[in-house]
Amino acid sequence: MTATTRWPATPEELEALQHDLASRQPPPWTPLTPIAAVGGCFVCFARGKVGRGRAGDLGWAGASLLSGGEVVETAAVAGPAGAPYEPGLLALREGPLMEAAVRRLRERPEVLLVNATGRDHPRQAGLALHLGAVLDVPTVGVTMRPLVAEGALPAGEVRAVSPLLLGGNVVGYWVRTRRDAHPIAVHAAWRTDAATALVVVLALAGRARTPEPIRQARRAAREARAAAPRVRSRLSFGEAKSPL
Repeated sequence: MTATTRWPATPEELEALQHDLASRQPPPWTPLTPIAAVGGCFVCFARGKVGRGRAGDLGWAGASLLSGGEVVETAAVAGPAGAPYEPGLLALREGPLMEAAVRRLRERPEVLLVNATGRDHPRQAGLALHLGAVLDVPTVGVTMRPLVAEGALPAGEVRAVSPLLLGGNVVGYWVRTRRDAHPIAVHAAWRTDAATALVVVLALAGRARTPEPIRQARRAAREARAAAPRVRSRLSFGEAKSPL
């Protein structure tokens, strides 16, 4: 992590950094076919938690790595949330947890799918984009709904898409991954534009609503949560990190 790409401690610091991240122009990432190694990242908190939560809530972050459609590795860490949930400020709550989980993977992903928004954000720098900048890995955001972007839902058939617009710009797409389910929102993030993000997610589309890298990361996080009473001491930020 560099001095300018970090996890700030206050909303004011984060907003300033988000403006900076949104203005950067790193070289765009172009996926090769097939993509060699795709990662996923997801965070969960205690069951039954309602409302915004608070700083210090124990959370579990899962990360996965897939190659050729097969799961190569999963990892999980536990740690405290940095803040309550606030729209547009998710990095304060979940950013360090996500980074810790991804750094536990032994292999570096070619691209990372993150359960957070990217350019669909009040300052065009959501957590999916921020995490990519911290890790220096191209990222794509995948969420159940947009944050501030708007767009009509796609047609009912599988793989139907429709754009998500913010300020007249396409920042992502609705993607229908299952005929009987609500579409997911796919977001441009670090070193990816909306078209590239769409290509990545469509290449990973299977029978499930959620792309497999995030499904596997979610499973790892929830399994770590379920096992927490007996393994919590091993799931901490203090573990050795890979050189990602």
